[in-house]
Amino acid sequence: MRKYGGFIPGIRPGRNTSEYINRILTRLTFVGGVYLAIVCLLPEWMISGIHLQHLWLVGNWFDQHMWRFVLDGLNVQFYFGGTSLLIVVGVAMDTVQQLEAQLVMRNYDGFVRKGRVRGRRS
Repeated sequence: MRKYGGFIPGIRPGRNTSEYINRILTRLTFVGGVYLAIVCLLPEWMISGIHLQHLWLVGNWFDQHMWRFVLDGLNVQFYFGGTSLLIVVGVAMDTVQQLEAQLVMRNYDGFVRKGRVRGRRS
């Protein structure tokens, strides 16, 4: 940032900027990790439920006080799991980004200006 003269308004340059960026990245990483864990585990829970009978203290209480659909699942059949959906969406987004880059590079104005896909600097 120093090389290009960049700064963050309201944050002093140097160590304060480094700590601020570290704090922001830590929060983003945590929220992103929780989101990915939920997306990956949600289909599994909907198919088979949550089984905690083997836990010593929590298992029996959980079985007695939790709704049946949480314990047994919703008996929903998925063709894709959470990880597969993440891969499919990621590949689709990357493909759209590559198409957009090719269109912007070749100055194809008709699709870029009228359509949903736009260049980064337009």
